[in-house]
Amino acid sequence: ATSPDDGAGTAQPAARASIPGVLRRVQEVIAGIEPHDSPQRFRALGVEVVLAAGHFIDRQTFEADARRLTARRFVLASGSRPAVPDIPGLAQVPYLTNETIFSLVEEVPSLTVLGAGPIGCELAQAFARLGTRVTMIGRAERLLMREDADAAEVVHAALARDGVQFELGATATAVCGTPGQIRVDFIRADGSTGQVESSHLLVAAGRTVTTEGLGLAAAGVEVVEGRIVNDDRLRTTNPAIFVAGDAAGREQFTHVAEHHAGVVLRNAIFHLPAKVEARVVPWCTFTDPELARVGVSETQAKAEGFEFDAYRFDFAELDRARTDGETEGFARIVTDRRGRLLGATIVGAHAGEAIAEYALALAKKMKASDISGVIHVYPTFGQINRRVADQRLKASLTPTAKRWIRRLFGLRGPT
Repeated sequence: ATSPDDGAGTAQPAARASIPGVLRRVQEVIAGIEPHDSPQRFRALGVEVVLAAGHFIDRQTFEADARRLTARRFVLASGSRPAVPDIPGLAQVPYLTNETIFSLVEEVPSLTVLGAGPIGCELAQAFARLGTRVTMIGRAERLLMREDADAAEVVHAALARDGVQFELGATATAVCGTPGQIRVDFIRADGSTGQVESSHLLVAAGRTVTTEGLGLAAAGVEVVEGRIVNDDRLRTTNPAIFVAGDAAGREQFTHVAEHHAGVVLRNAIFHLPAKVEARVVPWCTFTDPELARVGVSETQAKAEGFEFDAYRFDFAELDRARTDGETEGFARIVTDRRGRLLGATIVGAHAGEAIAEYALALAKKMKASDISGVIHVYPTFGQINRRVADQRLKASLTPTAKRWIRRLFGLRGPT
């Protein structure tokens, strides 16, 4: 890598960040956040905290630390853990997950990433920018399969520029090696084979709900294919037991767990009927550029047979993006035929911040015209929300209206 020239037209080598130093900073930030969820904080609030393994022994009794706890209501918040694929040899090598990679204390010369979803993309790009040689292996033919292909392609191009190598449409068949020298064999969709060697291996194959050892069968809580069965009020098959967070088997995000907490409190404690708002859950893949979505994507709308319209506005046409030199990506909204919002996708700078406006719009069943009618600060990245909504307004003008506008302002152009 090089830094800007020294004034004489010669590029200077860029200083390379120390991976252990960066990860120490990550640990410092985590340490600053941890007290918010610490046992000490909850004890100070009057909550009894028991740190021990436990399990249900019947429908109303949980045993932990040789104690039997009974209650009128229980909440399962057992979380999830990294999913580990069944690949021959994987268990015999020191692989990393998103839970362990931040504890590294050594340099990472090379990294193989198994998985092409959000976690894999985020960490692949981060390590590539720190000077690590990164190779991603994914079964799918492209990155971020739940997103629109053109949005995912923006992220793919960014990772490729940062030096990430890809083996997509490929399945890992074997893993072998020793610490510092790990080999992954794989087979491509066309039947050809390959292998990649690296100093470190990251398994980023999603997450699986933690259900083992909890005695859920004794509690009358049904588990199907690893998922705790629950309804839209987060009630399990035992009406006295609720589930929240990753354990609910829905969208696995911290902000969703916060939403679940409110739903459970209203239903279990205050007896105020409340349902999970799955339709308006926003999320963001924190690559650079970011990719954020809420509601229905264009691809999903097509697949599910919606009658819809889609509108797009590119960051390259946004003044703030041009000013800051961050013109990659676009915003897209999906509406029904009357203009009511069904979903939004933003891929570009600060997408995770901008998507919140559309999450609110979907929650309140607003139309694109409602966003168009709101004054947005100029020049900001958030202004892209109005710009893309304006595309719906322009498209809704009838040919007659367009002709009258041209006559009114003396504009020339096709009628």
